[in-house]
Amino acid sequence: MDFQAWRSSSSLSSDPTASDTIYQCLRLLNRALEEESRTLAPHLCLSFAATSQIFVPISKIATTCHNNNVIRETISTFSKLIDSEEEEFLGNDAFAQSLMTFMMRVAGGSEMVLEAGTEAEVVELMYGVASKIRLQPEILPAWFSSRGRSSIAHGKDSLLGERQRFAGVTNKEDFPLFYLLIDYVHHEGRVGDFSRTGLLYIVESASTSEELERWIVESDLATLMASGLGALYSQLSRKLVMSYSKGETPMILAFSDHPGDQPAYGAESSSSIEFQTHMDTFLSYLVFWQDVLEHCKSTEVKQTLLDHFHILFLQQLLYPSLLESSDVDGGSSVAVLTYLRRILESIDHPDLIHLILHYLLALPDLPPRDPTPPPKPKSPGAARRRKSLDLLTRFADVEDKPTPELFNLIDLILTSLKSRSQQTITATLKLVSVILRRHYRYAISTLLRVSPAPVTPQRTIGAHNKELELLFSLVTNIGGEDNIDESYENYLKDNLRFLETHPCSMELLAVKDMVGAPAQSTLGAVLGGVPRELYPHTLRPEDPLLKTLVGLFETFFLNNVETNLSLTGAIVDLTACGSMRLEGWLFVNPAKYKYYDDDDNNDDSDEDELEVNIRTGLLGGASDPLANMEREQIRALNLARREPSWSHESTPPLLAVFQSLVSRINAFRAEIPHFDAYIVERKRVFQVSDELSEVTSTPLPIPQQQQFGSSSQQQSSMKSQTLESISQRMFSPSSRSSSPGSGQYGSHGYSTPTRPGRLQAQHQQHQQRGFAGSRSSSGRTYSPSPLRGLSPTPLRPPSFLVSEADALKRKVGLLSRSGIKRPSFVNVEDHRPESSYASSTQSGVEGEGELDEGVTVSHLLTNVIILQEFMLELAALVQVRASLFGDVRFC
Repeated sequence: MDFQAWRSSSSLSSDPTASDTIYQCLRLLNRALEEESRTLAPHLCLSFAATSQIFVPISKIATTCHNNNVIRETISTFSKLIDSEEEEFLGNDAFAQSLMTFMMRVAGGSEMVLEAGTEAEVVELMYGVASKIRLQPEILPAWFSSRGRSSIAHGKDSLLGERQRFAGVTNKEDFPLFYLLIDYVHHEGRVGDFSRTGLLYIVESASTSEELERWIVESDLATLMASGLGALYSQLSRKLVMSYSKGETPMILAFSDHPGDQPAYGAESSSSIEFQTHMDTFLSYLVFWQDVLEHCKSTEVKQTLLDHFHILFLQQLLYPSLLESSDVDGGSSVAVLTYLRRILESIDHPDLIHLILHYLLALPDLPPRDPTPPPKPKSPGAARRRKSLDLLTRFADVEDKPTPELFNLIDLILTSLKSRSQQTITATLKLVSVILRRHYRYAISTLLRVSPAPVTPQRTIGAHNKELELLFSLVTNIGGEDNIDESYENYLKDNLRFLETHPCSMELLAVKDMVGAPAQSTLGAVLGGVPRELYPHTLRPEDPLLKTLVGLFETFFLNNVETNLSLTGAIVDLTACGSMRLEGWLFVNPAKYKYYDDDDNNDDSDEDELEVNIRTGLLGGASDPLANMEREQIRALNLARREPSWSHESTPPLLAVFQSLVSRINAFRAEIPHFDAYIVERKRVFQVSDELSEVTSTPLPIPQQQQFGSSSQQQSSMKSQTLESISQRMFSPSSRSSSPGSGQYGSHGYSTPTRPGRLQAQHQQHQQRGFAGSRSSSGRTYSPSPLRGLSPTPLRPPSFLVSEADALKRKVGLLSRSGIKRPSFVNVEDHRPESSYASSTQSGVEGEGELDEGVTVSHLLTNVIILQEFMLELAALVQVRASLFGDVRFC
């Protein structure tokens, strides 16, 4: 094949005829190699390419031509030679040098701009070489040589400044493939995927070559990776407002006082494409960090990477951004809390997680497991890494900056939860949920103040039934439920899967399956501030986080809907750990149970029955040890089945605020005409929206609050017309159908039964309505259910109202005292004298206070529904915990 055209041309880049001739020649060569690969050996073309070293002129031609077509054919030629296994091209120094010269001038040079497809093919070619090095370590010397490094070791190192040695000595001539891959790890799509995977293979190969391991430790790999991660983090907006794209607002937010998208000056919307692109790029590079640590089998390389991550990213960027965040500037707290949450959600490598949380939570350093470990000789790599770390700490200027010992992540969380910004509170609650759900060990004694609890459960089955009965009574007192048994069954199934896959539960259940009972943990055994083994514990009543959550529940009906969804999600995640005992903070402390005297009569009747069995010969006499043991067991069972009572002072604050919220709902029912009708209609709208979304497989556009029930604005879109017409048609009594009630509680088949008689009686005392939940922003799923039947007794809208929109836009106010919002609600006028919501009585409101602007009835209805679904979900979670973890005792 004649390639002499490139020699006779003065400039290939400006000679299209010569470029076209070379292109045609390369196509013929590639076609011949491809056809030959389908035939049996010997392969003459491959032999000729190896003996004549045809790849040398091909590399020179491609780098001189500056023609994309020629470059693509050259890439194809090198790929075919690499894939061939006969002539061992990859172990040939001349082949490696020619290929790297080609790639460095094409991909690493600035004089040539490649097309997107050509650039992807170049990086894919690099990936092919890296994968071959991983599979065939013996070819590494052809691609990597530390000749330049050895010269530095013999005296050239003394000529370098400290800052050069801090950044790592860059010797691209030692391993040019390594640096070419680093240049592309930040890219998106195929280019970034191939470059990151190729670099992973090279790092993994360091375990087979001590020389390569030493070179990577002393190179600037860790500096480049940490600096690149910091650069991507710096691209994220310093101020952020959480918002939704037009037409994608969730239904549950549309029918509430959801604030419009009015970001502060300089704040970026979370729904913008630019922000999402930057966020995805940053997270993908963070996952690449995790992949490098997982693939790296060299302890020295891994520790070098972690040291640079700690100093250059955590200390230099992440912690200062948390420290400098504020609500005053309009969105910086939301931004950094959201970024940290996304970071903790995206990674699961234990070393990386421990490094982040250990530093941000200001946990103590890791103590040695053995107080007198045997002395180990220090390797040269460890000494070099320690020297590099000292230089890194010195020139990163981290010694004079604030540290988490003064203000750590817990301080930021507790401060942000008291913010006046609902978005800041929501972002903080989501971060709390992630820590509790994924990294619960780090929350003990930091985010949560806990006390050790007895290994043997103290709650009795009678108390468990009483507590479930109380939760169900709260659900039924809210009203508007229909076919509650089916919804409860769905919650049971969802929570069973949730608890079985919980990180804490998996360890607990594995031990339980092996030995038949939970293992006895060593209380107080910690490793670097983190418990080695989770031990039974309970939350202290004075815990600051618990008090803050209780305070947020006190203003539940005023809160933003997203805040309430995140708040209930945090409680669920706090309850989900199998080692967390519920008594003392969610349920009453068993030490404060009270029993009535008439309960002893039941015990006496059981003992009388036992005596009858003894006299009739079914059991032995009074001196029979078996009879005595049976008598004690029956007495213990009877005592455990007794339902206790407790004083008002003994009620935990969280349970007390739940009861208070339900009592306020009853006050709303008395003050707002046809309150139950509005609850039923709101649930119906949510349900129909879910059903239509399932049918169309696309989310429905959300009508604005002022469009609900308004005939003047029903022409905005076809789907919003459909939704509004369905809503109006359902509100009409003629369109309602009846369905019989379903079965009782207790059909779920779990080992801790409820009280079907009392619960069914309570269930029949309230009006039964339907509701199909929606996915909340906190990641929990309200149990889906089919379209449920309607009540046979229709509820008509108030006849004095002009329209539904007029009713739902009227406001319900509250009284605030001493600048603290207290959820004592009264009806207020909607700034119109003809409003019928001006209540003349303010019963239940004690003292005087300042009237706040309040919330709309529509917003109130949505929060009422969220509270009811949360109560039902919490009851299911407690039920599953009792059967899965053995939370209750039966004797």
